[in-house]
Amino acid sequence: MNPQNGYDVEDITVGMSAETAKTITDADIVLFAGVSTDVNAVHMDEEYGRTTQFGGRIAHGMLSASLLSAVLGNRLPGPGVVYMSQSLRFRAPVRIGDTVHAKVTVKEVIAEKCRVILDTMCTVGDKVVIDGEAMVMATSRRKREAAAR
Repeated sequence: MNPQNGYDVEDITVGMSAETAKTITDADIVLFAGVSTDVNAVHMDEEYGRTTQFGGRIAHGMLSASLLSAVLGNRLPGPGVVYMSQSLRFRAPVRIGDTVHAKVTVKEVIAEKCRVILDTMCTVGDKVVIDGEAMVMATSRRKREAAAR
């Protein structure tokens, strides 16, 4: 692992995984609403949330999904990674007080293009709340060394 750039594509193998976890708070939802400008009442108003199929307020799906970005940017591949694509399936709601575990697992490495394809998943307890697949561009030791010459 390169401390400045995380894992270079040359060091990534199928099956590698990394994860992080965060307990979702009311403040997280309010701050995410401010940044995203998504102030949908289902996220912001408990009374309104009780009238929905969820029976109460729920966190933004993209708030939970953003934890996947944190794993990719901070752990695997880590600093220097560039997101190229992400598919997401939102399978269950996340509520205030839930601890979301975000995990990425390397599915394929395309070394010549510095691409890594990863399975992505967020869970609360044993329930999958989001699943999908990401493609990222990883850093390359070989390309850094060639550029330095």
